[in-house]
Amino acid sequence: MIYLDNAATTLHKPPQVIQAVLEAMQTMGNGARGLHEGSLKAAHTVYAAREKLAKLFNCERADHVVFTSNVTEALNIAITGIISSGDAVITTDIEHNSVLRPLYRLEEEENVRLDFVRSDRHGNIDYNEFESLIRPNTRAIICTHASNLTGNVLDIGKIGSIAKKHNLVFIVDAAQTAGVKQIDMQAMNIDVLCFTGHKGLMGPQGTGGLCIREGIKIRPLIVGGTGVQTYSKSQPHQLPVLLEAGTLNGHGIAGLSAAIDFLNETGISNIYEHEIKLAKRFYNGIKDIPNVKVYGDFSSDARVGIVTLNIAEEDSGEISDILYNDYDIATRAGAHCAPRMHEALGTKEQGAVRFSFSWYNTEQDADAAITAVTEIATQ
Repeated sequence: MIYLDNAATTLHKPPQVIQAVLEAMQTMGNGARGLHEGSLKAAHTVYAAREKLAKLFNCERADHVVFTSNVTEALNIAITGIISSGDAVITTDIEHNSVLRPLYRLEEEENVRLDFVRSDRHGNIDYNEFESLIRPNTRAIICTHASNLTGNVLDIGKIGSIAKKHNLVFIVDAAQTAGVKQIDMQAMNIDVLCFTGHKGLMGPQGTGGLCIREGIKIRPLIVGGTGVQTYSKSQPHQLPVLLEAGTLNGHGIAGLSAAIDFLNETGISNIYEHEIKLAKRFYNGIKDIPNVKVYGDFSSDARVGIVTLNIAEEDSGEISDILYNDYDIATRAGAHCAPRMHEALGTKEQGAVRFSFSWYNTEQDADAAITAVTEIATQ
């Protein structure tokens, strides 16, 4: 199988990630729940992973790296823990449902005002709109770093500067960029960075988290066991245990820690250049084929390794099925959990077929995909 669905999850992981998970399952107990060897190994492994992530994203403190099961959980914690009744929030048409649905629920249940920076037909936004949408009760700007549909990358440094200028909390969804694009929380004025482990970071599923700027207060979404302050009726107030009730996925975090080592050894810039090279090779091979329509802005270098297309008026699910059944190429079709983006692109009914590249893809993979799209479009 040629796997081109890496924007959903990277299927191929570095060998040391697999080995780290296996070793953790054989040796690790529950961190912060005892002083025996198994518990201490888990605690040390988890803290080492915090330190690596803090360094990777330039988060000020390792204890402000909070682990979750995925970026969706991280975004729910950040959004519901910072936004209060009567607040206003600025977001964009580009967002995934992991941002949109928590906001829509707050809009319905807590009278939170939502203001959207609009996308054009190429998936681009006007950054001037952010300031024009600021209200007296605006609390935060919440946006993705890169569209999981078009592959367009937002200038979060510019957005972060706007947020800082107006004393707004800036929350970033880095699902599509963590491990692929350089992210510097300090330079980009990011207050809360939400990430997942199983995409560009090439770690196991069931891992993710938040990196939180010092001074940012977040109400916990879940409360319960932490291994400390047992007799307190309330959740401990210090990070990370404030937001980490229950047993962590220590085995997955061990794999994520090994994945970060791989990223550092390989070089994030090298990984990014490889993925973009393959995406451009594929794009250049299919962009002029009759009946093929490609979405996103390819005139800019601000992209990740995603190419999304449709063929004539054919249903995107039908095309994806043909790609898999006849060519053994795995893609993602449909709405991609990005409803407003599809509305902006005019693909609400048809959906679209997404090809997404990763470090373990090759030029041969891209060429096979070109051949397949050519044959399907010209039949």
